[in-house]
Amino acid sequence: MERLVQFMTNIQEQDTLGEVGRLLAGGADPLDLIEALRGAMATIGDRFERKEYYLSELIMAAEIFNQATVLIDPHLETASGEKKGEIVLGTVEGDIHYIGKNIVASLLRCEGYEVHDLGEDVKADRFVEKVKETGARIVGLSALLTVAFETMKETVDRFKKAGLREGVTIIIGGAPVDGSVLEYCGADAWGKDAGEAVRLVSSYLDRSKGGLADGADHF
Repeated sequence: MERLVQFMTNIQEQDTLGEVGRLLAGGADPLDLIEALRGAMATIGDRFERKEYYLSELIMAAEIFNQATVLIDPHLETASGEKKGEIVLGTVEGDIHYIGKNIVASLLRCEGYEVHDLGEDVKADRFVEKVKETGARIVGLSALLTVAFETMKETVDRFKKAGLREGVTIIIGGAPVDGSVLEYCGADAWGKDAGEAVRLVSSYLDRSKGGLADGADHF
């Protein structure tokens, strides 16, 4: 794992992808690989903030990460049998970040959920349309840019106008998201990382249709 983190942190595309393949062939836990890559991306983000990396390098790192997850996804153990539930997920309009969203989507799929990933820069009405189409009871809104918080709020409001708000739990996530953002947007829950997102989706869908248990205010 140390070599993988080193290659990823140094933005070495072929070495990173080759190491992912080698580790998978050797029986490494694919979730451990995802976590190692996520940690490397956090380091890359820190270097970018310190102006040690340029925007072009940040974009390249994100592309390498995306390619690596494509290699890892088939090795994730997917739950068998009937799907556990449907989830609509996307990065809201005004934001094109996808790494965190993609990690959540991969982990949820390997747990047996059907994830409708709408992608990035998704308009509020598109989330509403997909819920109408699928009957999904959970909607995940992702954003890394603070300017996108307004779009998150708008999306929640669109569900109210459509008369669907009571039927869905709306979760928001992203590095700058916290309880104050949750209150501003009017969503139901917020998440600090992908692992917690999966645990709480499972917890929510195991409960009755009455909604989240008392005190379950972050995701």
